[in-house]
Amino acid sequence: MTDALLVLEDGRVFRGTPYGAVGETFGEMVFNTGMTGYQETLTDPSYHRQIVAMTAPHIGNTGVNDEDPESGRVWVAGYVVREPSRIVSNWRADRSLDDYLKEQGVVGIAMPGTRALTRHLRERGAMRAGIFSAPAEPVEALVERVRQAPPMTGADLAAEVATTEPYVVPAIGAKRFTVAAVDLGIKGMTPHRMAERGCEVHVLPATATAADILAVEPDGVFFSNGPGDPATADVGPLREVLAGGTPFFGICFGNQLFGRALGLSTYKLRYGHRGVNQPVQDLRTGKVEISAHNHGFAVEAPLDGPFETPFGPAEVSHVNLNDRCVEGLRLLDGRAFSVQYHPEAAAGPHDAAYLFDEFCEVMSRAQA
Repeated sequence: MTDALLVLEDGRVFRGTPYGAVGETFGEMVFNTGMTGYQETLTDPSYHRQIVAMTAPHIGNTGVNDEDPESGRVWVAGYVVREPSRIVSNWRADRSLDDYLKEQGVVGIAMPGTRALTRHLRERGAMRAGIFSAPAEPVEALVERVRQAPPMTGADLAAEVATTEPYVVPAIGAKRFTVAAVDLGIKGMTPHRMAERGCEVHVLPATATAADILAVEPDGVFFSNGPGDPATADVGPLREVLAGGTPFFGICFGNQLFGRALGLSTYKLRYGHRGVNQPVQDLRTGKVEISAHNHGFAVEAPLDGPFETPFGPAEVSHVNLNDRCVEGLRLLDGRAFSVQYHPEAAAGPHDAAYLFDEFCEVMSRAQA
């Protein structure tokens, strides 16, 4: 007997059984192609207000532990899996994924149609959806309720997931740099990667002004990943930082805001990039990196060479080899750069870890 329904806004319905918490939930329906890292995915604030379907068939094999979360809670609006693991088998596990979702109140569904769902989204694009455990209403009514849910376009969500108070992640070992990191939905591993390189990281709320940022007296400024539509964000503080010449590094949402600060526009991708296997090419070297992604918006920028900005000439530094999406930007004077993907590698490949070293090199040159 069917106990749960996944309902898409275009009327497509998938049937399964409840997984995690019982109830109902709404969000943007997206898919993640990672075969590992489900705990990091669940706790990534960039997934706020999204229902995530995992394309890997078996989820939950290694359970859940208290060391790997990227934030203090699960942020996904709902969770879709094909076949939950029947046992937990890992020496680090504290509990099962099913129990974790129940603790966090995350409504999910286990269903045999995750491949059909992914193919549907690849053809129709990301869309609103709802998960309903044992719904009493007819499907037509559920579809209409899904259509009433707010879309992701125009959603201003960064302040909903960011810290409300500044905090400091101390340098590991000798302190070399002070970094002001604006939290737009930052993952815990990101300031850790900088701390490993001798950075004392002052994490600031998403609402931080340029005065707040510069009050830290930073050697460099960092803008993090985060959820929502980058067109809704205020890029005034970032423009002031760039005008002052302070070194800058941004990832994901931070890349999109860097693009807007340079005078570029952003747009919503048809289905986005989410997973740990996206091929990205560094246009400067020709090197291809396999990278971790989680974004539904991208920067519109010329791929055929440098372009002028209020802060000097800039260029696209990286592109996605699947769809030629802009994956990186940089000012040609070398003091500011960004990438669309996640070099902190939690979870994901470590091909892009060098970007944190590059940020340190930029700050070191500025100190000289």
